[in-house]
Amino acid sequence: MQRDNLIKKLLLTHDPDGRRLDSEAILLAVGNIMFHSSKIIVTSNLYSASFHKTDITEIETIGCSESVGFIITKICKMLCRCSGEGDINSRVINLFDLIGKYSWDAKVVLVLAAFAVRYGEFWQLMQLHHGNSLAALISSIKRLPCNLKPLKLQIKALSLLVETMMDVAMCIIKFEYLPLQHVEHGNRIFRVTKSQIYEAAYWVARSCLACFSQVKDFTTKQHEQVYSDSAIIAAWELSSLAYRLSGTGCNLRRQVDLCYEEIERNLYQRLSDLAREEHIDNQKILTLFFPSNNYLPLKDCSTEVKLGVSELKNQIVLLLITKPQLLSPVDIFLLVQKTCDHPLNERLKESYKIVWIPLPSSDSWTEAEESSFNFLSDSLPWHAVRKPRLLSPAVVKYIRERWNYKDEPIMVALDSKGKVTNYNALDMINIWGAKAYPFSASKEEELWQDQNLTMQLLLDEINPLLAYWVEQGKSICLYGSENLVWIQQFNDKINELKRVGLQLETIYVGNSQLGERVKQIMARSGATSRSDPLSFTNVQFFWLRLASMLRSKLRLGKTPSGDYVLAELSALLEMDDREEGWAVIGSGGSTDTIRLQGMQVMEFLRKCSVWRENITKFGLWGSPRNILETDFVGGSCTHSYFVPSSKNGRLSQGTVICQLCKRPMKKFVVYKP
Repeated sequence: MQRDNLIKKLLLTHDPDGRRLDSEAILLAVGNIMFHSSKIIVTSNLYSASFHKTDITEIETIGCSESVGFIITKICKMLCRCSGEGDINSRVINLFDLIGKYSWDAKVVLVLAAFAVRYGEFWQLMQLHHGNSLAALISSIKRLPCNLKPLKLQIKALSLLVETMMDVAMCIIKFEYLPLQHVEHGNRIFRVTKSQIYEAAYWVARSCLACFSQVKDFTTKQHEQVYSDSAIIAAWELSSLAYRLSGTGCNLRRQVDLCYEEIERNLYQRLSDLAREEHIDNQKILTLFFPSNNYLPLKDCSTEVKLGVSELKNQIVLLLITKPQLLSPVDIFLLVQKTCDHPLNERLKESYKIVWIPLPSSDSWTEAEESSFNFLSDSLPWHAVRKPRLLSPAVVKYIRERWNYKDEPIMVALDSKGKVTNYNALDMINIWGAKAYPFSASKEEELWQDQNLTMQLLLDEINPLLAYWVEQGKSICLYGSENLVWIQQFNDKINELKRVGLQLETIYVGNSQLGERVKQIMARSGATSRSDPLSFTNVQFFWLRLASMLRSKLRLGKTPSGDYVLAELSALLEMDDREEGWAVIGSGGSTDTIRLQGMQVMEFLRKCSVWRENITKFGLWGSPRNILETDFVGGSCTHSYFVPSSKNGRLSQGTVICQLCKRPMKKFVVYKP
C-alpha cells in the first residue's frame, strides 16, 4: 500500500510538455566523471573506458528553454537543500517536482549528473590540493579531509551504488527509447514495466540524495579513526541502497527485455505491412527506420547539422547500406564523382538525398567500427544515421531478410512515397551517375534498352580529357597487358602510325586486378609514351564501372550468350594477369567498337600500316572490324555498286568506302532511261 501511494504521489509530479534531451549522452558524461573520480581510490574497473569524453554543453535538447548546464545547476541546489533532515519521501517528491516536465529517462540522468558534478568537484580538489596552493586553501576552508584512508569503506560503497544507479538509468533509457507507438494500448507487459520504471526512478533519486549527503558529510566531519562506527554505518547505508536498487534493476531489466521482444515482433510486421501499402509521402516508413522520440536521428555529414526525417519529405531517398567501414576509398571517390560532382547534380540535388546506414557484421559494435563510423560520418557529403547502434534489431533484420543485405554494399531507392523502386541502385549510379535519376529499376532497364558497347559507355566522365575526346568523336584505343615486351611493340607500332598521320588516342588501363605491376607500367608509360595515360585512380574508376555494368546486366536477367554487351564486359573483366595483350577500339558514341586480343591486335596494326595512306586521309572510318576481317586488295579495285539519288535528285553526300579494298570510291553519275 505504501508503495502504491508513493507511486501515485510521484505520478502527480509528472507533467511532461514534450521537451526532450539526449539522455544517453548525459549518462556517458556522468560515467566519464565517475570513472576519473573513482579510479583514484577504487582500483577495480567499475567504469568502462567506453565512457568517452563528452561536452555536456553540446548535448542535444529539443523543446527546452534552458540549457542542460543550467538545469543541472538548479538540481544541485535542490539536492543541497534536500540532503538535510526530514522525511526522505517528501524530499524525493520535492526533487521530482522540479523536473516534472521531463521524461523519466531525462529525470534520472539529470539527477545523476547533478550528483556527479558535486562528486567531481570534491575529487578535483583532492587531486590538486597537495601541489596547488589555491586548491589547498579552498580545501582548508571547506574542511576537506587530508587523509582519505578512513573514508575508504564509504567511497567503495558509494562507487558501487553509483555504478548500480547508472545500470538502472541505462535500463530506463532503453525503455524510453523504444518506439512505444507499436504497442497496443493497455498491453499488460508494458503496464507492469511502466510501474517498475516509476519505482526505479524513485530509488535512483533517493540514492542520489544519500550519496550527495555522504559527500557533503566528507567536508563537515573530521575523520581521524580508521573505520569508525560512523563510517561503517554510512557505508552500510549506501550498500543497502545498492542492494535494493540492484534487485529493482534486475526485475526492470527482465521487463524491458520482454517489451523489447514484443516491439521487435510488432515493428517487423509493421514494416512488412507498410511495404505493401500506398502512402501519401515517405514519412511513415522513414519514421519506422529512424525513430526520433528523444533525438534527431539523422545528420548532414558535411555541415554536422542534426536532421529529423521530416527533412526527407517528398524526396527520393537512397539508403546506402554498408559495413561501418563504408567502401574502399576509390569506391567512395567514384560515388562522390557520380553524385555530388556530376554536372546534373546542381539541378537534382534537392530532389534526392543519400542516407548512409552502417550495419556491423555482428550483433554488437566493435571499437574499430565505432571509430570508422565516427571518422567517415564527419567526412562524407551525404546524410547519415547519427546513432546506428540504436537502430532496432527488427529494422536490421528487415534489411537483411527483405532487402537481401549480405554485408556487401547496397543502395536501396525509395520514391517520394516511401515505396522501394530499386533494391540496389549502386551499380546504375556508378555507371550513369545523376543521369540515372530517379534511380528506379525501371529506369535502369530503360537506360540499358538502347545501350550498345561504345566508348561513351566505357569512359563516361571518368576523366575530363576523355569526356572531351568522346564528345569530339575521336578514335580511341584502350589497351592492356602486363607483358612489357608486348606493350613496347604496341607503342612502337602506334607511334609509327601516328608519325604518318593516324589520328588515334591510346590509353593504357592495365587489367581488372590492378596490381603493383600495372601501377609501375603506368608510371613508366607516363614518362616515356606520347599518349595521355589516365591516373591510377581514373583506371580504378574504369574497372569499377565495368564491374558495375556486369552486375547490373546480370541483375536484369541477361546472359553472355544472349547479350553482346554483357559478353564483351565479361571478357574484359577476365583479362587479369595473362601475358597476352588486348585492345578495345572505337570512337565516341559509335556502336562499331571492337575488342581485339593477342595476335589480333598486332594484325590490326599491320593492316593499318598497309592501308595507312587512306587511313591517314579518311581516318578509321568508324569500322575497325572490317579492317581486321578483310584482306588487302592490291592494284586497282573494280568493285562498284549503285547508290540511288534522293527524291529531289541530289546525289548522296560524303565519302563512300569500298567494302572490299577499304579505299574511298570514285563517284560517277549514271543516267538510266
